[in-house]
Amino acid sequence: MADEKKDEVKRPDAPPSGPSTPISAPADPVSQSSPPVPVPPGTVPDQNDLIEIDDRTWELSVEKSGKPVAVMFYSPTCVFCHQIEPYFRTYAREYRDTVMFVRLNVMTSQWTAERYGVRSTPTFKFFCSGKPVQEMVGSVYPALLKKMVDEVLVHGKECAKNSTLINYEITGYG
Repeated sequence: MADEKKDEVKRPDAPPSGPSTPISAPADPVSQSSPPVPVPPGTVPDQNDLIEIDDRTWELSVEKSGKPVAVMFYSPTCVFCHQIEPYFRTYAREYRDTVMFVRLNVMTSQWTAERYGVRSTPTFKFFCSGKPVQEMVGSVYPALLKKMVDEVLVHGKECAKNSTLINYEITGYG
């Protein structure tokens, strides 16, 4: 029995064990980032295809834009937002010449989200001539999102002509 206890003596080169075991440092956050977004053949990846906007830049970027705008209302804590964002970025590259793709953080730009009735994320709104013409709410299939962009390109301007004019003098503090 004494021989067995001799074998249990801790060697100085042995790793620590038990409740005092140090927790290993987390891996480098850069290496933990999500995998790269797939780039369609024949296009050059450009992170500027998807534009981040806020309450201050909303009017100029969306309501007074010369071309249709696809807006993704998102929250940093929304799991579905993180799942669909790579597809939204891919479509931003694919349609860069015909549609402007922007995203708005509802946590930091609450006024715009409230103005357009955004109550959950992700919410996708499509604007033509500064007027909302289509909307999709929640976790959607990427193919449905792409189909919606195509439909807005075909029918969006007609729909925008039949909607009411937006008064740009509206403020949330009046």
